[in-house]
Amino acid sequence: MILVAGVLLYFAIVKKYEPLLLLPIAFGVLLANLPLTGLMDGATDNAAGGLLYYLYQGVKLGIYPSLIFLGIGAMTDFGPLIARPSSLFLGAAAQVGIAVAFVVAVALGFAPNEAASIGIIGGADGPTAIFLTSKLAP
Repeated sequence: MILVAGVLLYFAIVKKYEPLLLLPIAFGVLLANLPLTGLMDGATDNAAGGLLYYLYQGVKLGIYPSLIFLGIGAMTDFGPLIARPSSLFLGAAAQVGIAVAFVVAVALGFAPNEAASIGIIGGADGPTAIFLTSKLAP
């Protein structure tokens, strides 16, 4: 698996094939397969935990989805919107889709938190829908 991590690192760095995806995957594969490092050990009274233990705390506490959405938002290129302002209506249509789907779901008898989970699907944004549904209607 360490060889697989090396290949993924090569593709991400040298060949520039999807580096935003392959680099973290390769890093995770490499860290998970390093022998006898104690990276996965939990914290005890007299010893700190391993690196992966603390990284997992970010998963467990739900910190990473917010950081991912913040990073994606920071990478947004507004050049096409400035060049063609009429494309703003596509974004507005997604917001209208959320509102309409929420109202229809409430009218069909869903609880408000379930209706919000259904409504976010109307925005056609997969990661946001998954995150919101996992929090509101598990």
